[in-house]
Amino acid sequence: MISERREKRILMLSFIGGLLFAVAELIFSIFSHSQSVLMDAVYDATELIFIALILFLTPLFHKPISEEHPYGYFQVESIFMIVKGFMMLSVTLGVGVEVITSIFSGGNSVDGWEISVFQMILGTASVVIYLIMKKMNRAVSSPTVHAELLGWKLDIAYSAGMAVAFFASTFLEKTPIAFLAPYFDQVVAVVVMALMLPESIKMLGGAIKDVFLFPPDEQTVETIKETCTQILDQSRFEPVFFDITRTGRHMWVAIYFKISEDSLEIQELQRVSQIINQEVGKAFGNCTCELILASQVSVSALLNAQ
Repeated sequence: MISERREKRILMLSFIGGLLFAVAELIFSIFSHSQSVLMDAVYDATELIFIALILFLTPLFHKPISEEHPYGYFQVESIFMIVKGFMMLSVTLGVGVEVITSIFSGGNSVDGWEISVFQMILGTASVVIYLIMKKMNRAVSSPTVHAELLGWKLDIAYSAGMAVAFFASTFLEKTPIAFLAPYFDQVVAVVVMALMLPESIKMLGGAIKDVFLFPPDEQTVETIKETCTQILDQSRFEPVFFDITRTGRHMWVAIYFKISEDSLEIQELQRVSQIINQEVGKAFGNCTCELILASQVSVSALLNAQ
């Protein structure tokens, strides 16, 4: 319950900050005729739609697992991450086409110094919001919040890069490449689009993997295997097969094991299971680990599957 309230506060802070940024960027882009600032405003406005939806759905992500919902509501979050990914891709590509069309239409001149100061102010405000959100996020394990933190980190880098780039553009008129000045704003917008596309595609791919219950990234899988194996080595359980999947913010780890003896003490199984859940939970947050005794037939099948 505490983590749910804290997550809502973090998302609300991100929503209010994004709303103020989007309004400021839209107004500034109208008066400055800057397409790079306009693209940033559209991107931030698209983010707001996603955050608003997630704010209403956050209580679902904290509901316990039941027989009716064995995976809880974690896949709902993954579905919305997919929606967000497609939304970001469509907005980025749509605005990008408009920017490229403008380049072939002769470009437009903007006040580089004016845009540089504006981006410097936005960048400073982004740093403050990012640090506050990061401090609030210490006890929260949420892919949505992590995505928002990543977004603000990109905003900081973007604003800093824009401030430096447009400050440098003010000196173009005094150089042999002064003829590029009318195209500078559009070129920056295209560069921003190129930098945003990989992140959107990466987020989309990760969400699709979660919906179809694919394993997480290889490094995560290896870390879980190493942690569990070290614990099992201290008992008489020998790991045979790891079944690791992720749905949204929750990790599911099934460890098939075998024993050399003919009997198994339930207390020992409970003790080892508790230790594994604690250790993996410390490293990855929301996680459910279970130990499954594999029969001789299933052991052969699992080994052949590997």
